[in-house]
Amino acid sequence: AASRSAHGCGSGALLGRFGVLLQALLALCAFSTLMLKRFKEPKEERRPWRIWFFDTSKQAIGALFIHFANVFLSDITEEDPCSLYLINFILDATLGMLLIWLGVKVVSWTVQRWKYTHLVFGEYGEPPQAAAWIGQCVLYLLIVAVEKILISFVLLIPCWTKLQQILLSYIPNPQLELVLVMFVVPFIVNAIMFWVVDSLIMRKYKQKDTLVINGSTETPRARRSEESRVLLSPDMDFDQSESDQDISGLQGTNQKMKQPSYHVVI
Repeated sequence: AASRSAHGCGSGALLGRFGVLLQALLALCAFSTLMLKRFKEPKEERRPWRIWFFDTSKQAIGALFIHFANVFLSDITEEDPCSLYLINFILDATLGMLLIWLGVKVVSWTVQRWKYTHLVFGEYGEPPQAAAWIGQCVLYLLIVAVEKILISFVLLIPCWTKLQQILLSYIPNPQLELVLVMFVVPFIVNAIMFWVVDSLIMRKYKQKDTLVINGSTETPRARRSEESRVLLSPDMDFDQSESDQDISGLQGTNQKMKQPSYHVVI
């Protein structure tokens, strides 16, 4: 107990007043990166606010689930909860990120195979339906729950205990350790994770306005490009030159007809 008070934060520090304040500040700063990402999107691909909320709220629910699971797991042992939380967080950001990516791919393939279009991540219908958003939230939460269970089994490996003892032992101030564990490192890593996961589960940009021409579907942009190619093609110049030749030929004939003819009489 003496070594624990000298090195590392004490039991309940993660849920203390200072710890909760750091977590609220972390949530505000981390999710602001998603708003920044929306404004970084091209104007023609930028999501409406309602679609953006549907996409990012899935991440918010999953991130809150992982965060409180890590807080609970870090405070049930006699070890330093800050170092244990940091280990959990690092595993979630590396191996857990890979598991979430794999889970999203498997679920997306499954729902598309069974034609459950309202469960495809990022597709909410026209107009957007709250029922589709709820279904996708449930699917994403299941993926995150499976990821957290698998990471918990990884933590049972004995090597993590030794790493936990030396991870933050060089920081003598418990509050400084709490700031590092609950704000600095999570903010940097969460900003990257939110950006990547949002790109993974958002709707991929598609040209909505299409034209059906001769039985084929074309976008207006493709149609304009085709018209531009036709207008700028050499064939048009060739036809124009032929027309000019025909006109000049007719003019030459008229001129010949107008010229007087002379006959030599012997």
